Amino acid sequence: MINWEKKGLIFKPDKSFFWSKTHAMIPTPIRLNKSEIKVFYSGRDELNRSHIGYVTFDLDKNFQITDKSLLPILSPGELGCFDDNGVTPSCALKIEDRIFLYYIGWNPGSTVRMHLFGGLAISEDGGETFNRWSRAPIIERSITDPYLNTAPFVVKGKHEYRMYYVSGYEWVHRDLPRYNIKTATSSDGINWKREGKVCIDFKDSNENALARPFVIYDEGIWKMWFGYKQNCYRIGYAESVDGEGWVRKDDQVNINISKSGFDTEMIEYASVVKHKGKYIMFYNGNNYGFDGIGLAVSG
Repeated sequence: MINWEKKGLIFKPDKSFFWSKTHAMIPTPIRLNKSEIKVFYSGRDELNRSHIGYVTFDLDKNFQITDKSLLPILSPGELGCFDDNGVTPSCALKIEDRIFLYYIGWNPGSTVRMHLFGGLAISEDGGETFNRWSRAPIIERSITDPYLNTAPFVVKGKHEYRMYYVSGYEWVHRDLPRYNIKTATSSDGINWKREGKVCIDFKDSNENALARPFVIYDEGIWKMWFGYKQNCYRIGYAESVDGEGWVRKDDQVNINISKSGFDTEMIEYASVVKHKGKYIMFYNGNNYGFDGIGLAVSG
């Protein structure tokens, strides 16, 4: 069990940017070198559309900001595409000399409020610029996944890539989807084999959302942080010995909402990295990261 010490907001959206009037949603880190870490996030413009930018921190200099994007590195897609109303990061992974940025594409619905599918953009220059791999999603509807399929998080194993992703279970009504977390495999990180295998399921019938998994391999164990909610999000936790079969251990997450500040109602979208023996968590609070990115560090 990690003893988390909250440090408050570490980054707030820059309202002078057209693409970042509010929110710094779903912090998604990638290591640049021994001390610097780049954290992708999505800000929202005046029409509430999400764009992806980044902020870079120096972990050895008390999380000093060393760089940030003045313009988005990825914006909403073409009209009619799966991501024409917004893009939000979910995973950043180095594959050879490229960075694969897996993301959530937002598209408004009609009979249901929204459609969400997972996309991929690739950088050839260390994460400064990105190009879509395709205008279509990499995880769409399928025989096993007939509803939304989104928030892909990818890890590289010895012989294959494994994805953990959010998959729709049902729509209770137009504004209430239920979704859990499933797993998929790939030989190249682009084309995915999905069999509908659930790895994190609802703990009871009142739970309606299991959101954005974040997975690390640490001390011989696969560890996953994810969001779960009935009404407001909390951070959940699970462990696995092989990356396939998972056991929820939400009672061991050891971080919750605060009595005051930006995370008094909800806490979600945790991403965890390890630096010099300490765990570092970037996360969001009330209204899905409206105020920015929070920080917690292991004691």
